[in-house]
Amino acid sequence: MPALHAEWIVTSDACFVAITLPGQTEPVTAARFEWVDGVGRLVYGTRYLARTDAVPLEPALPLSERTFETASLGGLFGSLRDSSPDFWGRRVLERNLGRAPIGEVELLLRSPDDRAGALSFSDTKEPPPPLRRFSRTLDLARLQRVADLVLEDDAEGDSAEREVEELMLVGTSMGGARPKAVVEDEGALWLAKFNRADDRWNMARVEAAMLRLARLCGIETPDSKVLRVGARDALLVRRFDRRETTNGLLRSRMISALTLLEADEDPQGRARWSYLELVERLRKVSAEPARDAHQLFRRVVFNALTSNVDDHPRNHAFIAWDAAWRLSPAYDLTPFPAVSRERRDLALVAGRHGRWANAENLLSEAERFLLSPREASRIVDSLESIVAQRWRTLLRAAGVSVADCERLAPAFGYPGFRLEP
Repeated sequence: MPALHAEWIVTSDACFVAITLPGQTEPVTAARFEWVDGVGRLVYGTRYLARTDAVPLEPALPLSERTFETASLGGLFGSLRDSSPDFWGRRVLERNLGRAPIGEVELLLRSPDDRAGALSFSDTKEPPPPLRRFSRTLDLARLQRVADLVLEDDAEGDSAEREVEELMLVGTSMGGARPKAVVEDEGALWLAKFNRADDRWNMARVEAAMLRLARLCGIETPDSKVLRVGARDALLVRRFDRRETTNGLLRSRMISALTLLEADEDPQGRARWSYLELVERLRKVSAEPARDAHQLFRRVVFNALTSNVDDHPRNHAFIAWDAAWRLSPAYDLTPFPAVSRERRDLALVAGRHGRWANAENLLSEAERFLLSPREASRIVDSLESIVAQRWRTLLRAAGVSVADCERLAPAFGYPGFRLEP
């Protein structure tokens, strides 16, 4: 394995960062990360830098002998933050450990290696072994039941503790706030997203329909399916950062748009949330800048037409199967039937009039997406027609009830989309 700097000594707030390189199935140690008093420091290993197949962890951490340092993001580099559990995973870990909060380095070390992307973490120089055992879809009912216990904070006794620990092994590393687990089915890995008892509508079936609607709109989306789990449904979304081979799983690097923007989620960081800035950065790192820029524009228009106001930068990602990055397939597409009929805002700045989900605003900066005004107008008109004509049919075909369709109807084609700014 690659040797590291001789002076590296692991403390309780430090860890080694391993990566599964392009075309490989076993991780190699790449760097060491240390967190001290809100400042994070990362340095690549000398032998890793000497490898001909070495790749950087993220665009902001190019291969170099220097020590990278950051006080942003609470002292956590973006690619490491993207590998760390989000709300749901933290809740499961806190429930399992019986304490909160948990430090960022401990979160990286304790969460299982089903995380998004190609990074792994260890408290020794030896990289952790690849995760080879996953739950099967036949385990979904049990995982759903334990997830409910965690949500209710009602798991007691040795048996419940063991089940929560099992859930921790399969459902803590993926991002987001909803209960989820990684499962294996038909020789592939899927992210299972569970419905909650307090959901306003059948989220699994609605999101499945939205993924199909987006694909009709020319947006690349992962394969998905809905499975019945007891009295509820679960959405299975095929993981696009894993590929199965006879020798094991290939893993792509993966970073969020939040990381590419070098932004945070606090009020000051949100001021930098911008599709315009995102597409500029995308064009610099993408292997196919025009194709990815066009895809991102379609996604922005789709989010506006379906009132997907949860389009924050963690819900956009970039993956790399080799040295170059690409925009990932779209995911977490959820309509929100907002009250206002005149104005709805996206999470990111989309044009000269800010975040307004309005056709003229979206078209105002089309050239940033490498589109002519005529090309951009055709895309907007086409998606507007497809969404208007097909949303209800696709929701009903996915098994969404008539009542839920009526609840969601205000999300689609709101009048403000064509208002004059």
